Amino acid sequence: MRKVLAGFAALAAVCGAAVPAGAVVAGGPEADLAYHGAVSMADGTVGVRFTPRNHGPSAAPDVTVRLRWSAALADRQELPAGCARSGPRVVLCRVGELAADGLGEQIALRVRLRQAPSEVLLVLDTVWSGGTVDRNRQNDHQRVLVLDTGDEYYF
Repeated sequence: MRKVLAGFAALAAVCGAAVPAGAVVAGGPEADLAYHGAVSMADGTVGVRFTPRNHGPSAAPDVTVRLRWSAALADRQELPAGCARSGPRVVLCRVGELAADGLGEQIALRVRLRQAPSEVLLVLDTVWSGGTVDRNRQNDHQRVLVLDTGDEYYF
């Protein structure tokens, strides 16, 4: 029970608010969020780096990104500040505020998978957008198949 409460506290700290995943506020300000970067995998270690962007027209006051892998993560992870584990295959990273037509700070993390699969699917999407509405969901939802070659795959 203590583990569950600690995990929930970490998740609440990263997200900054308790709102259901994918929740959209009807009639709120519009922000077009996008994520572009690269991912690679070698021997069960996945490196991900991406830069968040808001194409506008409004600022997004607080953004959180969800990274989901098709394979389970190893129990122990060293995650950067602002990122927290929220499940066996999921990490959430707080992006923070994104100005209209602005870039956020690059986020980079390495995770270790429980096994060393020959491939893994990474799904990256917005889980919280600070009450803004994103009508263009094509660029804030990325799916990347990563092969265990050490090569970088761009999204």
